[in-house]
Amino acid sequence: MNNTTNTPKVISNSPFETLQFQFSWRNYQEQFLAHFDTHLNDNHLHVVAPPGSGKTILGLEMLRRVQKKTIVFAPTLTIRNQWKDRLLSFFTNDNAFADFSFNLKKPASLTFVTYQSLHAFYKTFETKEDFLVFFETYGIEAVVLDEAHHLKNEWWKCLFALKDDRKLTTIALTATPPIDSTDQELSRYFELCGPIDEEIAVPDLVKEGDLCPHQDYIYFSEPNQEEVSAIEGYREKVADFVLQLKTDEQFLFLLETHRFLSATDDHLEAIYKEPSYLSSILIFLDAVGKKINPYVFEVLGFDKSQEGLLPKLTNDWIEFLIQQILFADREQLPQHEEYLQKLENHLRRNGMLQKKRVQFFGDNQLYKTLANSPSKLQSIVDIVQQEYRNLDTELRAVILTDYIRKEFLKFTHIDAVNQLGVLPIFQYLRTSLKRIDSIGVLSGTIVIIPKDCLSILNEFHPEKNYTYKSLDYDDRFVIIAINTKVKSSLVADITKLFELGHINVLIGTKSLLGEGWDSPAINSLILASFVGSYVSSNQMRGRAIRSQEGNPSKVSNIWHLACIDPTVDDGGDDLEKLVRRFHAFVGISNTEPIYIGTGIGRLALPMTFDREIIQNVNQSTFAKAAKRKEIKTIWETAIGEGNVLTTEIQYFTEQPKLEVKRKQVYRRNLATYISAEISLGVLVVAGEIYLQTILSTLPPGIIYSFYSLVAILGIFLGFKIFKNIRTFQQSRFVHDKIDEIGKTVLHSLHELGYITTNLSEIRITSETVYEGGTLCNIHGATRVESSLFVKALQEILDPVENPRYIIEKTALFGEVTDWQHYYPVPTIFGGKKEEATVFLKHWRANVSGAKMHFTRTVEGRKLLIKARLFHVTNMFKNNTKKEVIWK
Repeated sequence: MNNTTNTPKVISNSPFETLQFQFSWRNYQEQFLAHFDTHLNDNHLHVVAPPGSGKTILGLEMLRRVQKKTIVFAPTLTIRNQWKDRLLSFFTNDNAFADFSFNLKKPASLTFVTYQSLHAFYKTFETKEDFLVFFETYGIEAVVLDEAHHLKNEWWKCLFALKDDRKLTTIALTATPPIDSTDQELSRYFELCGPIDEEIAVPDLVKEGDLCPHQDYIYFSEPNQEEVSAIEGYREKVADFVLQLKTDEQFLFLLETHRFLSATDDHLEAIYKEPSYLSSILIFLDAVGKKINPYVFEVLGFDKSQEGLLPKLTNDWIEFLIQQILFADREQLPQHEEYLQKLENHLRRNGMLQKKRVQFFGDNQLYKTLANSPSKLQSIVDIVQQEYRNLDTELRAVILTDYIRKEFLKFTHIDAVNQLGVLPIFQYLRTSLKRIDSIGVLSGTIVIIPKDCLSILNEFHPEKNYTYKSLDYDDRFVIIAINTKVKSSLVADITKLFELGHINVLIGTKSLLGEGWDSPAINSLILASFVGSYVSSNQMRGRAIRSQEGNPSKVSNIWHLACIDPTVDDGGDDLEKLVRRFHAFVGISNTEPIYIGTGIGRLALPMTFDREIIQNVNQSTFAKAAKRKEIKTIWETAIGEGNVLTTEIQYFTEQPKLEVKRKQVYRRNLATYISAEISLGVLVVAGEIYLQTILSTLPPGIIYSFYSLVAILGIFLGFKIFKNIRTFQQSRFVHDKIDEIGKTVLHSLHELGYITTNLSEIRITSETVYEGGTLCNIHGATRVESSLFVKALQEILDPVENPRYIIEKTALFGEVTDWQHYYPVPTIFGGKKEEATVFLKHWRANVSGAKMHFTRTVEGRKLLIKARLFHVTNMFKNNTKKEVIWK
C-alpha cells in the first residue's frame, strides 16, 4: 500500500480570489468565455484551440472561474512548467500566488503534473480503491487534460478510474484531436474528454494577430537510381510472385478443397463472421478460370444470374487472402502446414511479410526508402539558400527532424552522409552554404554553435561557465557539453541566440523543439520528419505560425518535403503521407477563388509527376514563397470571405480522369446502341413497305429466319441500352441525391435528439466540383452537431463494413433487374432497431423506396456480403473525404 502519510494541505476558503487576468481578452477569447457556463452544464468542457491561441491562459481562466481544487495533467515537463509560468505571469501582479504544487503526493489548489507521474503514482497503491481514497481525502474536484492524445495505453486506466469514481469536473484542451487514430483510440479519447464543445478557428487568430499569416509549401525531390531500382525490384518481385501463385497447383488445391467450399453448410458461422475471406477465395478462383459450385453463391446471397459479377482480382484481395491463410486460418489447415511454411519463408525473404503482416505494396519498406531519401538533404539546402535570398539576416529558420544520427558527428566526406537526421542536415548545410557562421544544432544530447557565438553565450549567464570543444574537422564550430545543471538554461540561451539573430538556422529534433518549445521569431520552418501522426505534425507546424510582438509584418513559410516515386503516376507513398497530414492544416489556397481550408487540394498540385513537372513546381513554389507581403494580403482577403469554419464532405471518384472518360464512353455507347436500334426499326419498316413483293417470293422459312434474327438483334440492343443506362445511373445516384441523403441524416439526428438546433436554422447545400466530385455542407449547426452529421453521412457513402442494419434501395423492376443499391445505416442509428427505423422512415421520405435488413441473422449476413462486394463505392472506385472550410 502507498506509504504517503501527508495530511491534506489546508487552503484558504477562496484560494482563487487573488488571481485575476492582467491583460485584455481577445474577441474570440471573450466570445468563448461568454458561453463557458453553458458548456460546463454537463460537467465537461472539451476545447480545440490551435497553437498560439492562448490555450493555457484560457485553461487557467476556466479554473479561476470553476474555483475547485484541480490537478492539471500535461504531456511533458516543459508544458507542465508552462502552466506555472503562465499562471504567475498572466494572473498575478507580483508572483504572489503560492498555492500550487508540482508534487502529486502533496496536492495544492492547483497541482501541475505529467500523465506519466500519475501512472507512476497509481502503481504505488495496492488497490484502485486506495488510489481513489487518496484523491477524495485531498478534496480533488476537477481535472484538466492537456493534449490527452499523448496518453499511452497503460495510462488510460488510472485516468478513467479517477474521472468516473470522483465525478470530477473535466476540462480537456487540445490543439489537434487525434482524428487519424484508430476507431478504438478515438472512441477512448472522446469517452475521456467528452464531445468537442468549442473550437477556436485559425482565421480568427490570424485576424486578431495571435497567429501570423503563413503558407504551407511542398518541395519535391527525386530518389537516386539506387532507390528507384530498389522500388522497381520490389514491385517486380511482387508481380512475379502473383503470377506464380496463379499457377501454383498446391495453392489452387488448398483453395479448391477449402472447408468453406467442400463443406459450406458446416461452416456457415465462420463464413458469416469473416465473409471477406470466402469472397477472396472465390475471386481468386474465378480469376484463374476455376469452376465454382453454384451453391456457394447461394450461400452468399447471389442468384445464378449474378455468379459472373465477382469483383476483379487485385493485389489487395490477394494480400488479404494470404494474410487470412497464413495467420487467421492457419490452425484449420494442418494438412497444408509444410506448404504454408514454405510460402511464409518466401514472403519473408522477399520483404513481403513483416511483423505478421503481408504487404504486397511495401507500404512501410517503400515509404521509409522515400521518406528517408538523401535527396531531401539537398532539398533542405535549396530551401535554406532560397530563404536567405528572401530574408537575408532576418531569416529565423528551424529545421525539425526525427533522429540525431550521432554516427554522422564524425565526418569524412559529404558523399557518406546518406540519411535524414540532425547531424546529416548540419553537415550538408555546413559544406554547402556560403554563410555558415549562423548555423546551430539544438537537441537533448548535442548542442553545436558557431565559435563566434561563445562570447555572447557566456554573457547571458557568466556563472554557468559552459564547457565546450571545437569540432575536429571544422574549428569554426564548437560542441557545448550538456549536463543536468545547465540543460534547461542552455536550451533557453541557444533560443535567445536564435531570436537575436546570432543563429539564423537552428536544427533540432521534434521531441525537443516540436512541442512546448516557444520562439515567436521563427519565420521559416522545414519539417524533415517522417515519423508520427498528423497530431505531432500540427504541433510542430504551430511553432512557426505564432505572431511576434513588435513584428506585425511577420509572415511564416512552412516547408514540407516529399520524395516522388517515379514508378507511379500519383507521386507515391511519401506524398500520400503528406496528403493525410494536410487534413490537419488550416491555410490559404493557391487557387482562384481564394479560400481558407484544410487538405492538400488548396495547394493545386499536379495530378501526375515527372522530372520536368517537379522542376517546374519547385520553381513556382520558390516564386510564391518569396512574396510574403502577398501572402499577408491573401489572408486578409480570404478572412473577409467567411465567418466560421464548417466541415464539408466531398464524394469523389478515386481517378477523376477515368470518371471523365467513363462519361464519354457512356454517351458514345448509348448513342451507338440507340442509333443501331433505330436503324434496325427503320430496316424492318422499310422492308415491309418497299420489299413486300420480293419478300413474298421467298420461302416462309427464310422470312421467319430473317424476322427472328431482327428480333434477337433488337432484344440484344435493347438490353445493352438498358444496361448502359442502369450502370451510369447507379454511379450517379449518390452524386445526384447527396442533398436528399443529407436531409435524411439531418432529420434522423434531429428526431432522435442528437441535433437540438432548430431545423429552420440549418441548411444542407451541395455542389459539383471539378471532374466528378460532389461537395456537401451543413450550415447553422453547432460544431458537435456538424461532426455527428458528417460522420454519419460519410459512413453511408464509404464502402460497407460491418453495420448492424443495411438499407436496400429498390426501384421499379428491381427484383428482376437487380437494380438496387446497398447502404449502411450509420452507427449512431444502428444500436437500436427503433432508431434504425427512424432513419429508414426519413430515407423513404427523402431518397427512395427501400427495405431494411438486420445483418446479424443468416439471411442478413448473406445480404451484407453482397452489399460489401457490390456497394456503389466499390464498383465505381468512389471515395469520401472531410475538409474544413472557412465560409
